[in-house]
Amino acid sequence: MPEVTVVGRSAPLERRAPFAGALVALPVRTQLVRPGDDVAASIAAAARGIARSGDVLAVSETAVAIAQGRVIAAETIRPSPLAYWLSRRASAFATVNQPESLQLVIDQAGAAKVLFASMCQAIGRLLRRRGWFYRVLGERIAAIDGYTGTLPPFERTIVLGPEDPDGVARAIAVASGAHASVVDVNDLGIARVLGASERVDRVALEAALRSNPHGNGDEQTPLVVLKWRGAAPNPMLRDVG
Repeated sequence: MPEVTVVGRSAPLERRAPFAGALVALPVRTQLVRPGDDVAASIAAAARGIARSGDVLAVSETAVAIAQGRVIAAETIRPSPLAYWLSRRASAFATVNQPESLQLVIDQAGAAKVLFASMCQAIGRLLRRRGWFYRVLGERIAAIDGYTGTLPPFERTIVLGPEDPDGVARAIAVASGAHASVVDVNDLGIARVLGASERVDRVALEAALRSNPHGNGDEQTPLVVLKWRGAAPNPMLRDVG
């Protein structure tokens, strides 16, 4: 089976990217990110001595959003009856199974659109198709992180999607001297590139990250350095024409 080697992770996480073992993913532990941090400077400092010019840095969108102050304490949100009703019908792994998170979705997208998205999700389940809820509501809604699985002191905090992820990725690339991306990855095999610096191939990078080398626990590794060791050109980088 084609593999991507994930340094510091167990074997089951080494098996989903089609790069024939030529890609090495290095999860990098960083300092705890807090609101107001200069995320580009922090990531560049963490990658120093590890990343080189041809590498791709994959930075968790949660860390970027926290640095931007895009966090809301769950206790400050008062879910509506609709939020409680819909959250009880969501998947156990979905952010919107928390009524507070779902209330934020309703506030941002509107109740009518959320109901329509929920109907589409129910139809998708019957057809064995996943993700219709977020396809209807869009990327900004899909990037909202609930308060389960977030490191202290943010364990009761809902994290919104980052602002200007392309701009953040470009700033990280300038600060680090490597290529950069802002990504949303989970343990369900879903990886999305929200922002990227010039030349990064988003489709190839998403394939490389489906094994979630960042981890979904308390690893405190919002940065993964992806190094290409193959004889062929790096598939995560586009040629400059």
